[in-house]
Amino acid sequence: MAEIPRRQTVPVRVGNVRIGGSNPVAVQSMTNTDTADVESTVAQVESLAKAGSELVRITVNTREAAIATPAIVGRLRSRGIDVPIIGDFHYNGHILLREYPDCAKALDKFRINPGNVGMGRQHDDNFRTIIEIANEHGKAVRIGVNWGSLDQSLVTQMMDANARSAKPKGANEVVMEAMVISALESAELARSYGMAEDRIVLSAKVSGVQDLIDVYRTLASRSRYALHLGLTEAGMGRRGIVSSTAALSVLLQEGIGDTIRVSLTPLPGGDRREEVLTCQDVLQSLGIRSFAPQVTACPGCGRTTSTVFQEMACDIQNHLSERMAVWRAELPGIESLKVAVMGCIVNGPGESKHANIGISLPGTGEDPKAPVYVDGRLLTTLKGPSIVGEFMTMLDQYVEQRYRRK
Repeated sequence: MAEIPRRQTVPVRVGNVRIGGSNPVAVQSMTNTDTADVESTVAQVESLAKAGSELVRITVNTREAAIATPAIVGRLRSRGIDVPIIGDFHYNGHILLREYPDCAKALDKFRINPGNVGMGRQHDDNFRTIIEIANEHGKAVRIGVNWGSLDQSLVTQMMDANARSAKPKGANEVVMEAMVISALESAELARSYGMAEDRIVLSAKVSGVQDLIDVYRTLASRSRYALHLGLTEAGMGRRGIVSSTAALSVLLQEGIGDTIRVSLTPLPGGDRREEVLTCQDVLQSLGIRSFAPQVTACPGCGRTTSTVFQEMACDIQNHLSERMAVWRAELPGIESLKVAVMGCIVNGPGESKHANIGISLPGTGEDPKAPVYVDGRLLTTLKGPSIVGEFMTMLDQYVEQRYRRK
């Protein structure tokens, strides 16, 4: 598979992670706990980090949250969890960071929304305060523009100018341009206050797929800053996953994006890790990064009235997921493993040959035998009631032989 050329951005260090430049596209997530609740926040960060989140953002919106932040980071580090922690600030970040320097020191990056740090001169003063504190502690910042909280004075100014234009643009087009202008002008303002280019990340989030693609293409064409991608308020379940995947895939395929997040609305009590796993699936499906072994299985048809291949594919996927916690540490390269579980003779042998290890189960009316292919060659043919168990044993043996350090 041909490698996707990456847009060249200025690399940024966030804690122990480097983003931008030639570094891998990083997966980011955000907690939804009350940050003042140290135990629950630590537990969720740990869960997200173990799922593969390489940066985790927490809300810092109250004095209690600011006080809790150093304790959260300290607890995580004592458990050996070194994932960078980002503080999400709105409205009062300049106050909290100034009043609680231990909070500023504990965080690895600050997220600032230029649309809600104040109005007029107050905006500049508050923004400057956050940038100066970031400079003092050597922290990176993400200047995150969001169309739901865009600087209304800027929008009004641009709308008025557009109305006077000989060829006025549509209102939505003006808003998208305002987002780009807000991000770039805020970055230059940060630079004027002493912030280095290699400590700035930009984002410009909207909730429409085409709008997101357009605004990031424009932003990428006008700057060298590292970019964080994400569809804001993507939605719940399948809709959120599909919308985010559609938007991110287009941009990533064009080499745009240095960190990504899929902002899914979880069901009550739902698993927050879903957004991490979705990010990983997007990157792996595009061939940009590998995170976990892939199981290829046919969808089934009239040739596969037996459910054996479906159950087997599910068993193998669960088996691989359960073993990955150990395998990831012990078996370098295991993330690239490809397994095929096919249901009939039509595509079964061909798909199995393309996988590292694959099995083609008999379809309806076919001979009760299942050829097994390893690295493109027929290894054996399994028969009888123990086909599934025998193949699982062969899979484990293959993994050990191929990936175990000698």
